[in-house]
Amino acid sequence: MDGPLWTDEHAPALADLPQSTVRESLDRAVAEPLNLILHGPPGAGKTAAVRALADEIHADPDNDLVELNVADFFDRTKKEVSEDPRFASFITPKRRRNSSKADLIKHVLSESASYAPVAGEYKTILLDNAEAIREDFQQALRRVMERHHKTAQFVVTTRQPSKLIPPIRSRCFSIPVRAPTTDEIVRVLEGIVAAEEVAHDSNGLEYVAGYADGDLRRAILGAQTTFEAEGEITMDAAYEALGSVGNDEHIEEMILAAEGGEFQDARKTLDDLLVEEGLSGDEVLDDVLRVARSRSVGPPPAELHRLAGEVDMDLAEGTSDRLHLSHLLAELGR
Repeated sequence: MDGPLWTDEHAPALADLPQSTVRESLDRAVAEPLNLILHGPPGAGKTAAVRALADEIHADPDNDLVELNVADFFDRTKKEVSEDPRFASFITPKRRRNSSKADLIKHVLSESASYAPVAGEYKTILLDNAEAIREDFQQALRRVMERHHKTAQFVVTTRQPSKLIPPIRSRCFSIPVRAPTTDEIVRVLEGIVAAEEVAHDSNGLEYVAGYADGDLRRAILGAQTTFEAEGEITMDAAYEALGSVGNDEHIEEMILAAEGGEFQDARKTLDDLLVEEGLSGDEVLDDVLRVARSRSVGPPPAELHRLAGEVDMDLAEGTSDRLHLSHLLAELGR
């Protein structure tokens, strides 16, 4: 997209969250700093809700909200973690040399929680997409939560709360975040297009909301895609713009499902791409690399290209495309 993403430009305030039950639960957390688990489907607005909460409770949310995306943090190499500018102040050269990756990550968790907030009495540490945290790191997180409960509020977002160990679940107040309804998504889009002064009609917004199928992030990006491609958001414009990006959405869903261990869901999407859409194995593999790069999903690029190279060699042998691409999905879930 050419300009700033509307998902960032129009991030909601706490009062603007579309789901009333989420607003009410987070309003209670403003008055009393609780550890939280927000759980729900992708695109329901979990991360946006945590950012809205941080804006409400912190005088300096840019510094007192620490965001750690599990896919971007726990799956990185030791070198990548140690060179991250967010952690440079407390990872000394000696610790970098002498620590294992596991010890380095545990050190980052502990130090992130122990540093005093810039303003107020505590900071908020967001662990996004937490279903991918290994159990040994979850045990380390539990100890950090116990040790620093006076200075740090921990907020965990996940699609699968059952993958969190019981000691973490018991220390957090659970907030279910359901997918917003089509009407709720339309209301969000109405506010955004009004602020952006975009020509639109109700049928166009309803088409985008229906296309998103409960994924608020997808709806907002779909509206922006339509406007940038067609100059307006009408039914015809949305159909023209979004029909061409439908496979990208399916590819992203497939990557995220594979990474989250939902192999059957990932393979079903793969079957749809190969059979219903008629894509070849090579086309699917190319799309996986392109979508992973453009949407920042999947493993680190070097690892993804290594796996893709192996699959590409297998595809060249002319055997089962489904078999070899399924192997790639399985590797993404490891």
